[in-house]
Amino acid sequence: MPRYFLELSYKGTDYSGFQLQDNANTVQAEVEKAFKILQKHRLVMTGSSRTDAGVHALQNFFHFDYEGKINPHFIYKMNAILPSDIVVKSFQEVASDAHCRFDAIGRSYNYYIYQHKDPFLKDRAFFFPYKLDFDKMQRAAAIVKEYHDFTSFSKRNTQVKTFNCLIQESEWLSENNNLVYHVKANRFLRGMVRALTATMLKVGRGKLSLEEFRAIIESKDCTKASFAVPAHGLFLISVVYPPDYLAINSKFEHEK
Repeated sequence: MPRYFLELSYKGTDYSGFQLQDNANTVQAEVEKAFKILQKHRLVMTGSSRTDAGVHALQNFFHFDYEGKINPHFIYKMNAILPSDIVVKSFQEVASDAHCRFDAIGRSYNYYIYQHKDPFLKDRAFFFPYKLDFDKMQRAAAIVKEYHDFTSFSKRNTQVKTFNCLIQESEWLSENNNLVYHVKANRFLRGMVRALTATMLKVGRGKLSLEEFRAIIESKDCTKASFAVPAHGLFLISVVYPPDYLAINSKFEHEK
C-alpha cells in the first residue's frame, strides 16, 4: 500500500496539542477530518513530533497509508477545507517503510521572548519586561551542550525509556530587538525546551548562578528546574531527515 508524507504548519493557539486526544480538538483531528471530507475515507495518521497545547509549528509531518486515488489538487483542496490556522505545505509519496517519526534525525525549536509591549506578538511570544544578562544566558546555553541526560528538564509522568538527548545547537539570539532561544537535538523530552528557557531566564535575572544552573542539570531532579514560561512562545521550527531522504520532485509537492 502506498505511503505518503504530509508536511504542514500551524498556529497552535486554539488547539489542545498536535496529537489526537479524547474530548479535545487537536491539529491531527482537523487534518484527519479534512482528509475524510476530501477523499471520502477515514484514516489515522502518524505524526513526526508531538507539540503541547498552544505550541506552534513552522514544520511538522504526518505519514499515512492509502491505496485509493489521491485528488489531483490535494494540497489546494485540503487547505480550502482546513481552518485558517493550519496549512498543508507539501505532500508526496515515499517508500513503504518510511516513518516520519522514527526516521527523523533531529528537531529544532525556537522560544520567542519580547521585552517591550507589542499587541502583535502577544500570542506568538512571551512578554518578559525584565532586565536580563544576555551574556550569562548565552553561557548557560553553551553549558547545555555539555550534557546528555536531561531528566531535570522533563515533565513528570512521561513514558520514555531514556532521558538522554544529543544537543546539537543551543544558543540565544537577538532578532528585531527580541530574544530567541534556539535549540536543536536528536530528540526532546516533554516540556524540555520550555524548562530550559525558563531556567535560563532565572540565570539572566541573577536568580541563579551558572554553577547553580549546572547543578540543576546534574541533579536529574525535575523539581529543581523552572517550567514557568507559557506555551505560546514556543515554535517547532523544523524536523530533520537524512540527506535526500524525501523526494525533491514529488508530483504533488509544487501544485498550485
